[in-house]
Amino acid sequence: MMEFAREVVGPTPFDGTPNMSERFRRLKEIFPGAIGALDGTLIHAVVPLSQQARYRGRGRGECYQNVLAICDFNMIFTFVWAGWEGIAHDSRVLTEVAFNPTSGFPFPPPSKYYLCDAAYTNTRGFMTPYRNTRYWLADFRRRRALTKEERFNHAHAKLRNVIERAYGVLKARFPILRQMAPYPFPIQKDVVIACFAIHNFIRRCNIQDHLFMEYDENMFIIEEQGEVIEEERIEEEGIEETQWGLQGNEYMTNLRDQIANQVMLNA
Repeated sequence: MMEFAREVVGPTPFDGTPNMSERFRRLKEIFPGAIGALDGTLIHAVVPLSQQARYRGRGRGECYQNVLAICDFNMIFTFVWAGWEGIAHDSRVLTEVAFNPTSGFPFPPPSKYYLCDAAYTNTRGFMTPYRNTRYWLADFRRRRALTKEERFNHAHAKLRNVIERAYGVLKARFPILRQMAPYPFPIQKDVVIACFAIHNFIRRCNIQDHLFMEYDENMFIIEEQGEVIEEERIEEEGIEETQWGLQGNEYMTNLRDQIANQVMLNA
């Protein structure tokens, strides 16, 4: 199964998104350098009592492993790293994984980037929303975006939402990710990777699948369930700056401002 996973969890062999709706194609035009979305998610874990404090996700009673993944705009996962403690902040997980020479982390090519939420650092290769500004899609239902920062954040959130929908499909298909069986922890990690691999296989083969069809049709389905929004807001409270380098930070800040100005002009 792990050989199978290595074959199907990786960069997609095309530069495009054949299943993307016209709405998402317009969003992609706003972010021409975006090649996918990056985020962490919590997967239920069963660990010995002596280790449970490190796996209790953000004050919850249950134990979780923190999984970092990247997906393209066709909901295909191009990178997965499982096994981190539930208490670990997403930015720390990214730093450790990205600079681990054995992880095979796929850094974006020059001028390309992943869309990330505010738990990460806005730096070269990783574009985040403006902080201290409305971001979550539910926040724009009652009042439309007004400032250039809000308009940018709204467009960013709608396109980055692809990874929330991909996680939604994954967890709906595999209930074991919400209630893990008491296997040894290394096997639990392998179970997670196997689920990601099967998810990709179904999507890559263009199988007519009711879950993908459901989550393709409604980009708000995750937030309407209320689960992911609460998880992400808890993550944002513990933001830690990562030292990616001042030049990288300045580059992405300037690029973000350019996109925000263009969004405002086209409004």
